[in-house]
Amino acid sequence: MKISVVKYYHLLFLLIGFLPLKSFSQLFSSSTELGFKGGLSYYTGDLNSMHFNSANPAVSFIARRNLDRRFSVKGELGMMKIDADDRLSDDLIQLDRGLHFRSQIYELSSQVEFNFLPFETGSVLYNWTPFVFGGISLFNFNPQAENSNGQWVDLQPLGTEGQGTTAYPDRKLYARTQVAIPLGGGVKYTLNDRLNIMISFSGRKTFTDYLDDVSTTYPGIPTEFTAENIEMSDPTYTHSKDEQRGDDLENDWFFYSGISITFRLNNNSVGCDYE
Repeated sequence: MKISVVKYYHLLFLLIGFLPLKSFSQLFSSSTELGFKGGLSYYTGDLNSMHFNSANPAVSFIARRNLDRRFSVKGELGMMKIDADDRLSDDLIQLDRGLHFRSQIYELSSQVEFNFLPFETGSVLYNWTPFVFGGISLFNFNPQAENSNGQWVDLQPLGTEGQGTTAYPDRKLYARTQVAIPLGGGVKYTLNDRLNIMISFSGRKTFTDYLDDVSTTYPGIPTEFTAENIEMSDPTYTHSKDEQRGDDLENDWFFYSGISITFRLNNNSVGCDYE
């Protein structure tokens, strides 16, 4: 499924634009929080199907505006890492394939949160709640693999499945900037008049099958391929043209779980946050 990045780039900022700020001063009202999140990220796709396998550190910065005790809107800027390695698998098919990758992910997202219970920073009565959230994000990724010389090389320009070659004119290089849909939930608790703590888990539904640079079939050896293209496409040198390399029926996901701390910018009296 192909998605226009430009179209959804505008949609992302349109969603952010719905942030209900009646004036600039309200940006720093008592219902606005800033904070950070730290946790773990991983992906599921052609090289990994197990949740929490090969998890890596992740971090993000958060800006949240609480609309009332039930709804909040949040902007988040995150940096994550995903990776996977066939050579560490117990599966004979993956061992024979011998592919691996790593990728940094940089993500800007806009989300809407819903609290199942009334929640208010600093409140004794409304001091915790489970919550869910959803939204839209724009993210950049760059799958790399290590060659026989010990160098990590970018995979997308190599067209490891024949993208951009005359042998496969219908296969185009995939875009490394894509749109995703964040979906998740967790629990939040107010520590005092200023601080909140949250534990959350979320997945990103993407519209690409190339987070790991693996999707369709082996291209063989197109005339445009160099020794590096061949090695990164088929590191075990044992596969024939059009032999299955990945599963193009399902797109990849990436996941982010962690703990976040947010700080309320103004310390108005408890109970006066929402008018």
